[in-house]
Amino acid sequence: MKIPDKINTYCPKCRQYTEHSVSLLKTGRRRKMAAGERHHERVDRHGYGGQKAPLAKPVKTTKKQTLKLKCSKCGYVVQKRGLRIKKLEVVR
Repeated sequence: MKIPDKINTYCPKCRQYTEHSVSLLKTGRRRKMAAGERHHERVDRHGYGGQKAPLAKPVKTTKKQTLKLKCSKCGYVVQKRGLRIKKLEVVR
């Protein structure tokens, strides 16, 4: 699916409809000191290790793509949950 790179939508900071630039949200870097990461490292070190638990096959075939909308007037960024779709493309 193709989405335009500029969308006219509501900005909660300006409290009016303004033009927003659209981009796809990318996942951030994982934190090594998070509780789950530390637990996984501790459990993973025992014995002839592979993964901590057997890897389950995911039920869903796609993920919901999150859109990042940046207001052209004030620069406020809003995240908007997009559609569950295999390929999402931002076009001019």
